[in-house]
Amino acid sequence: MSISQALTGASARLAPHSPTARLDAELLMAHALGLSREDLLLRHLDGAVPAAFAALVDRREAGEPVAYITGRRDFWTIELEVGPGVLIPRPDSETLLEAAVEHFGTRSPERILDLGTGPGTLLLAALVQWPAAFGLGVDASGAALAYARRNAERLGLAGRAELRLGNWTAGIDGPFDLVLCNPPYIEAGEPLMRDVGDWEPHEALFAGDDGLDAYRRLAPLIPPLLAPGGLACFEIGAGQAGTVGALFEARGLAVSPRTDLAGQVRCLALTA
Repeated sequence: MSISQALTGASARLAPHSPTARLDAELLMAHALGLSREDLLLRHLDGAVPAAFAALVDRREAGEPVAYITGRRDFWTIELEVGPGVLIPRPDSETLLEAAVEHFGTRSPERILDLGTGPGTLLLAALVQWPAAFGLGVDASGAALAYARRNAERLGLAGRAELRLGNWTAGIDGPFDLVLCNPPYIEAGEPLMRDVGDWEPHEALFAGDDGLDAYRRLAPLIPPLLAPGGLACFEIGAGQAGTVGALFEARGLAVSPRTDLAGQVRCLALTA
């Protein structure tokens, strides 16, 4: 069986379990071969199927996320190590960085704060974007911070990224030019796809009966942390723009919505 044939068969197996079955199969095959997906598709479709591929497909069919299987996820301009215990970076979160790039233009933020940094997703992407910046990433999960520290080391950013175990802004002194935050925002009990609900950490997903607990807690904490001319970018869930925006407006912040590639309001850009 050729690699091309194996990909077709794996895609058929995964189709009932994943809306991206073909992509999943290609990523798993590339991982088994130690290649990039692009190299696989361009040069290796007629090659022999590696022995490790079948077990990888079995794991995906059982619901395990592709990023946990491969241990890697691309985000913005970087590749991050991920695994059990961390929220998997998603392209939707890049909307926060797009808003920040638009806000600062040719300027660079000097101090960046990432609340709930996970594996360092937003903080490390921002530090690569702005090579003169320094940042602080905070998370309540020691497991997530272990990934973040390894990612910072691998990307050569350890000297500019402080990673701290903590509870949101407790013990943090501003001001910061840029505050980034992708908090939990899913309603408790909301059904999720199996590879999310059964695998990713619930503390990074769910935020009370209406999904707004984290925003209520954070809204009064952000204004004192923002430097003059600074920006805070918060990720939000579908349909939350009005309610979450009102929480920040009540604290004196101006709110500007930003949409993701699907046209969904995904980010609230906040200024003093």
